[in-house]
Amino acid sequence: MIRDPQGFETYLANLRRFCRERLMPREAEVARNDEVPADLVAAMAEQGLFGYSIPEAYGGAGMTTEELVCAAMELSQCSVAFRARVGTNTGIGSEALVVDGNEEQKRRYLPSMASGELTGCFALTEPGAGSDAVALQSTAILDGDHYVLNGTKCFITNAPIAGLFTVMARTDKSKPGAAGVSAFLVERTTPGLSTGTPYAKMGQAGSPVSEVHFDNCRVPVSQRIGAEGEGFRIAMRVLNKQRIHLAALCIGPAIRMLDDAVAHTANRQQFGQPVGAFQLVQALVADCQTEIHAARALVLETARKRDQGLDVTMEASMCKYFASEMCGRVADRCVQMLGGYGFIADNSIERFYRDVRLFRLYEGTSQIHQLNIARRTYAAAGHDIRG
Repeated sequence: MIRDPQGFETYLANLRRFCRERLMPREAEVARNDEVPADLVAAMAEQGLFGYSIPEAYGGAGMTTEELVCAAMELSQCSVAFRARVGTNTGIGSEALVVDGNEEQKRRYLPSMASGELTGCFALTEPGAGSDAVALQSTAILDGDHYVLNGTKCFITNAPIAGLFTVMARTDKSKPGAAGVSAFLVERTTPGLSTGTPYAKMGQAGSPVSEVHFDNCRVPVSQRIGAEGEGFRIAMRVLNKQRIHLAALCIGPAIRMLDDAVAHTANRQQFGQPVGAFQLVQALVADCQTEIHAARALVLETARKRDQGLDVTMEASMCKYFASEMCGRVADRCVQMLGGYGFIADNSIERFYRDVRLFRLYEGTSQIHQLNIARRTYAAAGHDIRG
């Protein structure tokens, strides 16, 4: 659902120009320094990039799902670090608050998140609870009008720079599964909260990721999101939307890599003709282009169904699974098209090749999504295959 098609086309054109003129020229700098510089963060804030999913009443753009994925496909054509810098505010770092927060919580935090003044993050994964999210061990024990949080989270995007943490913790240890989990908003300045040294990573330089530690961290009851025991349901609602968003964020890099590979193969000469004239290279181009269009069609269809209020839980998994795997295949083909140049550091495709590998891991590995899709397919046909 696009509310104002003509106006939105103008917005996308301006976003495309901003990415090409302001962000892309500084990708190598971001990779070299492992940081998005403050002037570009400010420029992205001026463009409203932090508030895509935040309702207009709180200073955001209030984008529909279809609008969000279209914008994501544009923004993600530049370095992954740029979209990661704003991505938690436009996705998992704000979504629980938008959907399940109370009015006081929304008014306290969402305007600052929409403006980019406050960065949010989503703290679910733990050393022993990744794909098996209900196995989380972090606890939040009620003590008067506070909960006392203890535990460790890992692989948390933007944790080193976040000012607000959406945290999932177990409030009822007698319920080992999803039923005992609750969601909390925890400010960075809360005593007992600390973040670890940012990980040294394979790719995505400029996007800080670290552990988050809670050591007798006292959080007011008023900072709980929703009812006690509703945390896992809240997390799944966040992830269902974010998986569609992330699928769109996989399409942008694939478009960029193919564009760069086409430009290279159209100009590089071998055997007296452009490399792109060779049919085996053309086959790689055709496979990339076809898969990009297939992923885009799937994501747009799913976004529109979600905007219609339909249950797209399985489709969200399909989007994330197909688009992330597609992006990996495109990256590999584009390196192949560039030959030795594709292996040279600071080449845009070499950088994206490393950056996009993570897409198949976070917010559900490809294998977890395969299981989810298959089980839901059986269930829709009336079969219970659970062991």
